[in-house]
Formats: sequence, structure tokens, C-alpha cells
Amino acid sequence: MKLASIDNKTRDGKLVVVNKDLTKAVTVPEIAATMQYAIDNWKETETKLESVYNDLNSDKLPNAFPFSSVRVLAPIPRAYHWADGSAYVTHVELVRKARNSELPESFWTDPLMYMGASDAFIGANDDIEIENEDWGIDFESEVAVITDDVPAGTNSEDALKHIKLITIINDVSLRNLIPNELSKQFGFYQSKPWTSFAPVVVTPNELADSWKNGKLHLPLHSTLNGNLIGSPNAGIDMTFDFGQLVAHASKTRSLMAGTIIGSGTVANQGSLDGSSCLAEVRCLEIIKDGKASTPFMSFGDRIEIEMKDNDGKSIFGKINQIIKEYKK
Repeated sequence: MKLASIDNKTRDGKLVVVNKDLTKAVTVPEIAATMQYAIDNWKETETKLESVYNDLNSDKLPNAFPFSSVRVLAPIPRAYHWADGSAYVTHVELVRKARNSELPESFWTDPLMYMGASDAFIGANDDIEIENEDWGIDFESEVAVITDDVPAGTNSEDALKHIKLITIINDVSLRNLIPNELSKQFGFYQSKPWTSFAPVVVTPNELADSWKNGKLHLPLHSTLNGNLIGSPNAGIDMTFDFGQLVAHASKTRSLMAGTIIGSGTVANQGSLDGSSCLAEVRCLEIIKDGKASTPFMSFGDRIEIEMKDNDGKSIFGKINQIIKEYKK
């Protein structure tokens, strides 16, 4: 099943069911007006939404409209909880190596995670508005999951049962602001502007064998200004699967329905299939040449992020954004 939120001039948007090919959609006010309501009441809404999805794919719904005709928002335009992990430790190891810093052994056994701003997310085609290019604008291509209510102390195996929806995101980073923030040993804030989401979220069963053991085993493609930066496989070199990430987040407190957990930048060891952020590209250049030659993004740049199934069809739709100068 595929779901999305479209613009209806409210902060939370309007929930729609989207067909498999991402060409048609239908509103479902009789089931759930918003994505948050649907996930809050997942036991009651899932079967009903799935039935609509099947009818939509069978062309049985005359009230369906072209999905391309509406402005798509983030699937949950604002969420109660957003936590981003760093599940690809090979990425962290590379960044540390570029600055001649040792990777603590604990990084391989205990996930890194921070709580991000969730008061607003932006849609797949919305501009990324940043005030200053000197802040080091970077994309980060990731996989993310959305849970129902997760009890505190849930183990990693049971945590997988609480993952109800999956998507891809662009966790935008302002790289040149990060060092000063982290030097205070109090986490990210200014260096993390709004996160961007793909047009749709999908249920795990929609991914068939590509979703296995809490990992999404497909390449994630990142293209900057028409040039492919990388297509690492999200299921390879993921040190901590999503069950472990959800369990980590719920260790000392329950997670409320609609909690979003990110994977961190998708990366494969050796970066043979390219990278999912410019920071990694620059680290590889530093290791090889002693200095970085690839600049961070500038105003006017276009970043596209997409994941396709084994038949080459887009699963979540494309994140397609332009970097724009923010003006007050």
C-alpha cells in the first residue's frame, strides 16, 4: 500500500491513497483525514486503506485523480517525534579517517542517534531555502520508517513489528555549522534545517523480498545537477537494522504513533557505488589527495533522490529539489 499527504491549505494536509505506479490517487475522508490519524488508529484503518489501494490499482474508483496534479507534502507534514540514527558505521569511520580521528569501538555495538526538529517537514518538490551558501549545504540520502505505538524497553525483534510505513528522505545538513555545534557536546540544532521526504510512504509488504531483516535491500540513487553522486545499496553495510534502531530509541521511554526513525546516510564500505552525501565525497578526496575538491551545494543546484524496485519502477517517488536563497 502507498500513502501520501497533499496540500489542502492546512498544516497537516489531506491523506490520499496512491496507486502502485504513482499515477493516481484518491482521498479517503471516511477512513482518515490525515496521515497522523491513520497511524494513530492503524489497527482500524490499515485494512480499510488496503482495500481502497486494491480498488485503485484495479481502476474501480471513478473519483481517482492524477497524482501529478496536486502538490505533495511530506507524508507526515509535522510529527511528534523524529530521531535520526547513523546506522552505516562505515560512513562514520570514513569521516573520522579523513580527519585522522580514531573511531571508538562502541560505535560498532551501540547506535548513534539524535532527536531532530519535527515541527515541520518539507515535501519532495519544495525548494530547500538556506540563507547562506557559506554554511556548507549538503544533502543526505536516507531510508526512514514510521512506527505505531512502541512500548518502552521493546527488544529489536519485537520492534520490527511496530514498523508500519517506510520511505526515503533528504536529511539536509549545513556542514560548516556542525563542528562548532558538536564542540559544545550538546548535539545538532542550527546545522539541521527542515528534512525533506519522498512523495509517498509504503507498507513493508509492498516491498516484498526487498524488505528483509529490518533492512531495505535496494540501491538509493542520488543525483546532483544531473550527475549521479552514488547508488549504494541500503541493505549492505547497515550495521544496525531498523529493529535495533527502534529498540534503541525506545530503551527508556515509549514511542508514540507516528514516530519517524531515520537510518542515517546510506553508505557502502569502500564507496564503490558512490556516496549519499557530499561530505563523504569530500572525505574520499581528502584521503586520496590531501584536500577536498568537490564543493558543497550552491543556490540553483538541483538534488534528486530516488529508489527503484527490481523492475526499475520508482517506489516512493522522486525527491526533486532546488537550493534557493532564503530571503526574509
